[in-house]
Amino acid sequence: MSASQRVLPLLPLRGILVFPFMVIHLDVGREKSVRAIEEAMIRDRFIFLATQKDAQTDDPGPSDIYQMGTVAEVKQLLKLPGGTIRVLVEGAARARVVRYLATDPYFRVHVEQYPEVHVKTAEVEALMRSLVHHFEQYVKLSKRIPPETVVSIVNLDDPGRLADVIAAHLSLRIEDKQAILEAVNITERLEKLCAIVVRELEIVELERRINIRVRKQMEKTQKEYYLREQMKAIQKELGEKEDRTAEAEEYREKIAAAGLPPEVAEKALKEVEKLEKMPPMAAEATVVRNYLDWLIALPWSNSTEDRLDIKAAEAILEEDHYGLHKVKERILEYLAIRQLAPHMKGPILCFIGPPGVGKTSLGKSIARALGRKFVRISLGGVRDEAEIRGHRRTYVGALPGRIIQGMRQAGSKNPVFLLDEIDKMSTDFRGDPASALLEVLDPEQNVGFSDHYIEVPFDLSQVMFITTANVQHTIPRALFDRMEVIYISGYTEEEKVQIALRHLIPKQLKEHGLNEEMLKISEGAVRRIIREYTRESGVRNLERQIATICRKTAKDIVGGRYQRAKVSAGNINYYLGTPRFRYGMAEKEDETGVATGLAWTEVGGDTLAVEVGLCPGKGQLTLTGKMGEVMKESAQAAYSYVRSRARQLGIPEDFHERWDIHIHIPEGAIPKDGPSAGIAMATALASALTGRKVRHEVAMTGEITLRGRVLPVGGIKEKVLAAHRAGIKKVILPIENRKDLEEIPRNVKGKIEFVFVDHMDQVLAFALRERELAPEELAAVPPVPPVPVQMPAYCPLPEEQGTRIPS
Repeated sequence: MSASQRVLPLLPLRGILVFPFMVIHLDVGREKSVRAIEEAMIRDRFIFLATQKDAQTDDPGPSDIYQMGTVAEVKQLLKLPGGTIRVLVEGAARARVVRYLATDPYFRVHVEQYPEVHVKTAEVEALMRSLVHHFEQYVKLSKRIPPETVVSIVNLDDPGRLADVIAAHLSLRIEDKQAILEAVNITERLEKLCAIVVRELEIVELERRINIRVRKQMEKTQKEYYLREQMKAIQKELGEKEDRTAEAEEYREKIAAAGLPPEVAEKALKEVEKLEKMPPMAAEATVVRNYLDWLIALPWSNSTEDRLDIKAAEAILEEDHYGLHKVKERILEYLAIRQLAPHMKGPILCFIGPPGVGKTSLGKSIARALGRKFVRISLGGVRDEAEIRGHRRTYVGALPGRIIQGMRQAGSKNPVFLLDEIDKMSTDFRGDPASALLEVLDPEQNVGFSDHYIEVPFDLSQVMFITTANVQHTIPRALFDRMEVIYISGYTEEEKVQIALRHLIPKQLKEHGLNEEMLKISEGAVRRIIREYTRESGVRNLERQIATICRKTAKDIVGGRYQRAKVSAGNINYYLGTPRFRYGMAEKEDETGVATGLAWTEVGGDTLAVEVGLCPGKGQLTLTGKMGEVMKESAQAAYSYVRSRARQLGIPEDFHERWDIHIHIPEGAIPKDGPSAGIAMATALASALTGRKVRHEVAMTGEITLRGRVLPVGGIKEKVLAAHRAGIKKVILPIENRKDLEEIPRNVKGKIEFVFVDHMDQVLAFALRERELAPEELAAVPPVPPVPVQMPAYCPLPEEQGTRIPS
């Protein structure tokens, strides 16, 4: 064996590392370690010290111990009570384990010892100076190492010993110390140690800055406390009460506990200081108190956790509402995205539809499905901008706007916020509330919503805003552009039946103290109520009629007339009286000069009878039925079209000089407007002039041009549902509205034959029957032989599978 290799007992160290020239006490208690010490004492008192990789390992193996360690001499040994041995060791030289010779009863290893080479080049000298300089700076800043240590280190001339002594004095991780121990090359060792000392120096400097900042803050707090105590003593000497000071302290505690943003907390504390300086009974003090109460009560940091279980949310939505698939799908999409992007901004939805279709109650269901708080404010009739943004505190009785009030009511920063009837806001000299809503409903701006009363930004970006409206055209364009619109059309008869059976009847039975044993309403009775006692897009009147039945039943049961009732289609008259509407409003027979149009109103679709009468005269055109300007223009266009096609229709070309024409739309008290009745007026006019009857089972909608083109119109679903309710069998639609049939329920499409047209000639060819008798007024005028008009190749839809509604 060469002089640099030797066999030694190994002592594994936990959480400590010994360098050459380092003297240290070690407490040894493990059995293997004690035997290793004993073996060393028996032999030459030398032992190999290597550090464990994990200090928590009680019984380490060769793989758990670093290969590089230190050969040390045992200087002193002292046995302590409990079997522990305290030894004093001094590091002698670096060594590396070549192989393990034995692991029991103690570790015995074959090590290769590395002698220190005293080579002092210019580079080594420069590294030594740099290391000593940085170590001196470290000692000055950290104050963890006695200054005398620096004096002893400066006098060291051996570069290897200098590096080892400095490394032994630094508080480093075991990994860093092991890296220095394994650096046998002097230059490499000095470079590594220099980098570590510079890093530690930066950390110590940062700690010093933090300590200075903390000390200054503590001094400021102590100074403020001292001054407040002095103020209390002065007030006590002057005989003043301490109520104001106690009130201010109470507000400070509330502000600290409220979790306010830094800028809001700073504003609140300034108001508290202002309150302290005011007389208790000053009017301004009340204003400040109210302001602080509002600031503290707002949910600056409180939020509820969303229920992101899509299946549970879907079950809740299905439980609360029947149908409304688009809305439910949109909410489930939002939940899915929240799982992938938890910090997305809240959507801003706008439900547009006729009254009674469940827009407001849908907002409550969405809040329940998401597990959020629900807040509703009504904007109907709001005229003052301050209702949205609040009043400034300079006004007497000033309060925040409805948005901030709603957030306080919710108690969380992410509620479902329903703005009801957004289409019914008004504008006057007090401002435009719709313009004030622009900031609220803009996802890019509402992160810092500014209320005039609060005067600090409030984050609305996590709020899910839902607005409702009956019509679209009264919503300002800029406001409408910020919302995602979902149109909710009227219910079909089948949907109403299901809503009544699943929701309305159980609800009304519960509210009237009845149960299913006392009152049973059959499906046939519900259908008859829908057809003959209500005419609406929603279900409000249907619910009222069911409530009427419940009241009548409750009266009879309490009066002892009977114990239980069963309402069927046959006895519904007893409960609701004479039917109010005739089911199937289509004309029963073909008539001349009467066409059935389709209209869209705020309460859904409806049928529209267009009547044309002829009287001898000078060609005057009279329009009645409270028509709007657009509808009057459509009548003029229809009149001009018929004049242009007089020869082809077999009408005297001078009819406009001999006959006065009167176009009337019944229910004259109801305002009507829009271009969609254009083809119906042209059909009724052509029927009256030609004497050809209009098919009573046909309804139509579409805009007409002077050239006879038929242009697309809106509200197709509502109009087709109205035609279905009225018993219409065939509907004429503009060809460009074919795509709108996708929204119509399958059971309705299967009962109606659709004819798509792009010219008025096709409408007349389909809607008018052949001439039977010429009008008596035109008997003297020989008719012009009509030019044959080709029948349209209309496109009836194939009957689809669906639930048939008995007619």
